[in-house]
Amino acid sequence: FVAVRDAAAALGLFRRFRENDESAIRAFEYMSGDGVDLTVQLIPGVTLPLAERAAHYALIDLASTRPDADLRGLAEQVLAPAMESGEVLDAVLAESEAQRAALWRIREEHTEAQRKAGASVKNDVSVPVSRVPELIERASEACRRLIPGIRPMPFGHMGDGNIHVNLVQPEGADPAAFLARSHDIMECVNEVVRELDGSFSAEHGIGQLKTDMMEEWRGGAELAVMRQIKAALDPKGLMNPGKVLP
Repeated sequence: FVAVRDAAAALGLFRRFRENDESAIRAFEYMSGDGVDLTVQLIPGVTLPLAERAAHYALIDLASTRPDADLRGLAEQVLAPAMESGEVLDAVLAESEAQRAALWRIREEHTEAQRKAGASVKNDVSVPVSRVPELIERASEACRRLIPGIRPMPFGHMGDGNIHVNLVQPEGADPAAFLARSHDIMECVNEVVRELDGSFSAEHGIGQLKTDMMEEWRGGAELAVMRQIKAALDPKGLMNPGKVLP
């Protein structure tokens, strides 16, 4: 669990691990400082394992099937120069499976903490890995301009460019009034995603919530082909109706 200078430093750290032993990276997760703060505050049993808070964090999970693999050595080899350069501010290594699980809870309880904090608008988007820091910074700032006091809490998979750009209502705001702006907030994020050559949908797919976006993002010939395939495989429209295709 690592505190980093900024999202760009998190990406730089990911690249260092990949250059040293890409096969050992089981997960590389980015978390904002505000998201971690909220999780520590609202989820019983979750604690910050570092002496001081930071604005940005990364959770790196390493594994190997090689009997001679030195994962601790790999971590120290990568972290040492990053700490010297100021990209990494502090770090802690899990010494047991229990400690590993405790570190993962910080990441896994983000959504529940956001639920407890009030209304939130969730965006599951992806961009090229090299542009993840730009997505985090630009989408957060754009939403702050749209709704003063909004709390951006992005987190997700730095290694494949899939980031959950979640926005929590301002403290004390009316949840219903905030959710009434959901479309505006999602479009604010998607505008940045579009400019970064990304996608409006990532690991959680289209489902029902994003079918209205398909015409804009996947319209024309691409959507026509998808409809033809659907019609050929499911001519009566019995399988998962109302999902994916508008």
